[in-house]
Amino acid sequence: MTDMETSSSAGIGESVEKAGKALKVGILSSLKALNEIEVGVVDLARNVVSDALKATGSVATEAVNVAKGVIKGAVSATEDVGTGLLMSTKSVAKGIVMGVSDVGGDIFSVARQTAQGAVEAASSVGADVGQVAKKAVDGIVEAGKEIGTNAEDLARTAIGGSIEAAGAIGESAVKAVKGVLLGTVEGVKDVASAALPKAKGTSDSTEKE
Repeated sequence: MTDMETSSSAGIGESVEKAGKALKVGILSSLKALNEIEVGVVDLARNVVSDALKATGSVATEAVNVAKGVIKGAVSATEDVGTGLLMSTKSVAKGIVMGVSDVGGDIFSVARQTAQGAVEAASSVGADVGQVAKKAVDGIVEAGKEIGTNAEDLARTAIGGSIEAAGAIGESAVKAVKGVLLGTVEGVKDVASAALPKAKGTSDSTEKE
């Protein structure tokens, strides 16, 4: 190999290395920005919910209505923008539960209504109801862990709400929601399979025994 070829090869190697480093920095910056956006959405939803409930002065009766309204508004907003639906669903669901917790509301009722609202809103805009349901439950579980409540019980409540909402939409929605939620909820091992209703054949055979 000539000196020119050696120099050229070294130059290419250096360029590739620089490009790789630049790509790494770019990816890390993007991921950091996404994380900051996600945290910002959680805080926004949390503040909106807690402020709204403080303004009504009736946490017990209005919490579920506010929760459902906020999650539906969030899904609708991301549909208008055309991006970020799944990330924002998780963040908003988390923020809703935390906001209700801040003002002493019933987080279990709110978790159920939030999960229901997410599925209903996803269906109304033609989004993937299963994926939206999963992200809503993920966010609710994260909130439960952060505020120190029983995350498994909260997940079961949210999953029940998701399936109930899907049932009102149709059989295909129920299959989509069950298919995605079954064993895939982040942070709570096997909670989805434990929370989902058993197949009719299974319960029938148990009863016969």
